Amino acid sequence: MSFKTATVAAALIAATGLAQAQAADAADPVATLVKHLELEKYKATIKGLTQFGDRRQGTARNRAALDWIEAQLKSYGCTNTERLQYQFTEPAKRTPAAPRGPLAGGPAGQGGSTLFGKRAPIGVNTDPLAQPDERLRKLDAEPTPEGTSLRENVYCTKIGTTRPDEMYIVGAHMDGIGWGEAANDNGSGTALVMELARIFSLPGVTTERSIRFVLWNNEETGLNGAYAYVEQRKGLQGIESPKGSGLYPEPKWLGMIQHDMMMFDHGMPVPKLDAAGKPVLDAKGQPVYAPPKEQRAEADVNIEYQSTSKHADGAAKLAWHFRAANDKYATNYPAAVGFHMTNTDSTPFMDEVPAISLRENERGQQIGAGWNPHWHQPTDLFVNYSDKDFLLGLNAAQTTLAAVAQLTGVKVKP
Repeated sequence: MSFKTATVAAALIAATGLAQAQAADAADPVATLVKHLELEKYKATIKGLTQFGDRRQGTARNRAALDWIEAQLKSYGCTNTERLQYQFTEPAKRTPAAPRGPLAGGPAGQGGSTLFGKRAPIGVNTDPLAQPDERLRKLDAEPTPEGTSLRENVYCTKIGTTRPDEMYIVGAHMDGIGWGEAANDNGSGTALVMELARIFSLPGVTTERSIRFVLWNNEETGLNGAYAYVEQRKGLQGIESPKGSGLYPEPKWLGMIQHDMMMFDHGMPVPKLDAAGKPVLDAKGQPVYAPPKEQRAEADVNIEYQSTSKHADGAAKLAWHFRAANDKYATNYPAAVGFHMTNTDSTPFMDEVPAISLRENERGQQIGAGWNPHWHQPTDLFVNYSDKDFLLGLNAAQTTLAAVAQLTGVKVKP
């Protein structure tokens, strides 16, 4: 065979392969949508959120972030935006939860978990001087006002074509604390939900059921924004208003999917070493532990439900559906299912509807054991995460996008 003939043959084979791939995508609209997720766009959305500092609830920077999020949603084509208003009272002092007794494997964690293995210190930074960046320290300086005042959640809705009276709620909390940028907690979850709203709002994309994309406020104070939504809206589910209009202001809830801090899964804390390679000791002479600096190859997306909830069986089924979607459509990191969902905005929903949470680590067992050193700290900055970290968040987005697309009956016109 001549060189020219071989070249033509290779081109024909490549063209045939491309056509077959395009045909396969046309037959699978979920794959088509997942390909619209791009790492740089995801990073850019997180970066945009960090301009508002830690977005602490009740502050001007929090309100500015809400306005920016709403404007972004509208620019994506998710123009059906609304706000839910509620009153929140900032207490003068918070009472910590009473500790539980130790279990066989170690101390008891939140949500029914056990803290196995090595642990690093955790806590919420409240010291402004711990933030060395003077610009950011000034941006985060306004405190939450004491007393009772108005708060808001912002959301937009993709209306279903054949079952507009049913919906899945896809959420993340947009507020943060700690005197940083809240890039991971919870810029990473907020950006994920915003990216899904963008993709589901693309021209030619339809779903049989509705999807509501919600960015909660007051998560860091006790899930208050999500609790307010449940209290105000649960009695309105599936009611056509006005009668005969075909409009359902609050479609029936079929499931709630929450996203919270999606990027950092470096593994169990290990002994911290000094410049000479020797273990660093604390004031009591005990080793100091910290998570490894690099994202581990075996990082995964943690999908959690709460085994004690009224809808535990339905939530478990929903969680395993997400695990299957990850197996089929995620590109870099797998998913794991656990049953100790806790301390996240799906909690207020879990006795009303099947509810799950996606995050970088198990909330009780791993975050509670110090697996993320940036949690509520001044170091929760965009620059402190690598592309491997951002990619874990993108894989969570692939997982949720694929799972929700399947659940809502997505269709994509060529």
